[in-house]
Amino acid sequence: MPRRKDIIRVIQILKKKSEVSMLGSFSEHKPFYILISTVLSARNKDDMTIRATKKLFAKYKTPGQIAKAPLTKLEPLIKESGFYKTKAKRIKEISRIILEEYNGRVPPNFDKLLSLPGVGRKTAGCVMVYAFNKPALPVDTHVHRVSNRLGWVKTKTPERTEQALAKIIPTKYWADVNEVLVVHGQTICTPISPFCSKCGVRKYCARRGVKTHR
Repeated sequence: MPRRKDIIRVIQILKKKSEVSMLGSFSEHKPFYILISTVLSARNKDDMTIRATKKLFAKYKTPGQIAKAPLTKLEPLIKESGFYKTKAKRIKEISRIILEEYNGRVPPNFDKLLSLPGVGRKTAGCVMVYAFNKPALPVDTHVHRVSNRLGWVKTKTPERTEQALAKIIPTKYWADVNEVLVVHGQTICTPISPFCSKCGVRKYCARRGVKTHR
C-alpha cells in the first residue's frame, strides 16, 4: 500500500511542473462547452478535439442551437473528432435533453450527467471537475496507466482504478489527479518507452528500477 503522504507529494510536484491539459484550458468556458468537448474527446487526440470543438461552437453555441441543427450540418464540423457520425447524434440528443429537462443548463450532478447518452464516468467526472470545480476522479487511460506504474493501485480497468484511488487520495486532491496525471502520461510517462530520466517523481515510482525506460 503506497503511503498517502507520498501520493500527495507526487501530486504537488507534478502540479508545479505540469502544463495545462486540454480540459484545463477549457475551464474558462461554460459547462455546456466543457461537456460537449469532453464527449468529442473520446478516442481522439487533443489537438483534433480542440479543432472540432472550436468549429462546432463557432456556428452553434447553445443546447437549443445544437438540438435543432440537422445532423448533416453537425457532422462536417466535428469530423476531426473521430466517429463523428455517432458523436453528432449524441451531442444532438444531449443538447435536447439539457434543453427540455434541465432548462438549458448542464446539471451539476454526477448521476444526472451519467444519464446523458454517451456520457460515462470519465466524462461526468471531467465535467464535475472542470465545469463546476467539484471533487471527482475522472480516470482515462493516462490516469489508469500512470497510477498503476507509480504503484498507487493494482487494477485492470479505469473503473477499478477510480474506486481504488478514491480510497487512498484525500478528497481535496481529487480535482488535481486527472489534470496532473493526464499531462504526465502524455509527456513523460508515455505508454511505450516512458522518459523516466526526465521524470520529476521517479523516486516515488514503483517501477523506477526497470532498465528498459529512457
